[in-house]
Amino acid sequence: MTSSNRTNENLVKILQQFTEQYIAQYQKIHACLPTVEQDEEWPSPCEQKATENSSLPRDEVFWQPSAIEKSEELSFENVESALDFTLHNDIKTYFTLLYSESIDAHCDEGELSLLFAWNKNDFGRLQENLIGHILMKRRLKQKETVFFAVTDEEDMIISVDNASGEVWVERVGCKPHKQLSDSLAQFISQLTPVIK
Repeated sequence: MTSSNRTNENLVKILQQFTEQYIAQYQKIHACLPTVEQDEEWPSPCEQKATENSSLPRDEVFWQPSAIEKSEELSFENVESALDFTLHNDIKTYFTLLYSESIDAHCDEGELSLLFAWNKNDFGRLQENLIGHILMKRRLKQKETVFFAVTDEEDMIISVDNASGEVWVERVGCKPHKQLSDSLAQFISQLTPVIK
């Protein structure tokens, strides 16, 4: 087994554990799954049917992260082809592992929200945003990074350095200014869920 495969397996395990921990803590505090406003035009495999005795408002639905089926074959080939480069494997693994609403978390630097695709169409929108971000980095002659989280501070994002896989904080349009971790798996393993 290659080092890259081991790293991806580790990332998968850590990400699954973190999302399970988030849901378990949410249920412990609120005695139910998290809720989100339902949009019938924007369905997701994350949506869970309400039980008959739940007091959920009509326009809300329970949700939890949902593994992306292999049959959906989500890929970044079109992004890589359009930009003529290869995305870091950690980013490909992260965004093709599960559908989810964003998940709030805390790290040593403060609070953040991990970003995920809500459904297959949202994955397409995510790809467009990543292309825009990378083209901006190229235009500014900066290292290519790929964002995966936003912070509670406006215009600060958490991203992966596409060449090294390191996790950095950067202000949108600026060079990354603080390294948070050597890898995405290491970074997520240090997070604690924030339940609101």
